[in-house]
Amino acid sequence: MSIKLIAIDIDGTLINDQLEITEKTKETLQKATAQGIKVVLCTGRPMTGVHKYLDQLGINNLADQYVISFNGALAQTTSGQVISQFTLPFEKLVDLSAVALKADVHLLAETADAMYVLNQDISSYAVYESSLVSLPITYKSIDQLNTIKNDLVISKLMITDEPAAIDGFSAKLTAPIKRAFNIVRSEPYYLEFVNPSASKGAALASLGQELGVARTEMMAIGNAQNDESMITYAGIGVAMSNCIPWTIQLADELVADNNHDGVAEAVEKFALAR
Repeated sequence: MSIKLIAIDIDGTLINDQLEITEKTKETLQKATAQGIKVVLCTGRPMTGVHKYLDQLGINNLADQYVISFNGALAQTTSGQVISQFTLPFEKLVDLSAVALKADVHLLAETADAMYVLNQDISSYAVYESSLVSLPITYKSIDQLNTIKNDLVISKLMITDEPAAIDGFSAKLTAPIKRAFNIVRSEPYYLEFVNPSASKGAALASLGQELGVARTEMMAIGNAQNDESMITYAGIGVAMSNCIPWTIQLADELVADNNHDGVAEAVEKFALAR
């Protein structure tokens, strides 16, 4: 069965280590789009960190092109029409902040237009995330956030800390916290928490239902734990060579890394009409 939809992670997958889409990858994806294949960027980033790549691929601000952000918490057209959305209630932030405070790790909350850090000593990894996704960063205590909680639409919570600190924090997470969130490690220094109903794979399923595209007609390409749900959901799950070993084991196919046009390799091999 031919591929009608290609879901592609951004960091470590679509873009190289210089945070750029190479010309070869861009040209290959534009060929796929020209053949009627939906190219869906599927990322942990908020939309502020996605628009420039949609622009480069020529699929931004369109009613018939799609994007998945916040690790599957939001699926929408690139013109902004929501297909599916799963947010987090303020109480979940309160619960996780207490655990993070006790463990002495850095926690932040992301909305569509702001990043709220809960530690006055702002993590360098939070500053990097803010710069990476073009989302303004501000410190607010839980008490301060409580005064605006009715206006907060929280899509994702993140621990941004040293990899060893996140290793230790992850090992001590209690069963109630694990049940309250879908928890994924997107980078050694990022541990992300979204609504338990949200994942890249679940968002792909919703999008497939919207478009009438079966999972067997989808290919998903990624490089990290937060990509595993879509890699296992899609008919062809592709891992980049820069993947962690477990993700590679879950994939159907392995391609070159993000610095050597692995995405272009996968699309040329499995999706483009000959």
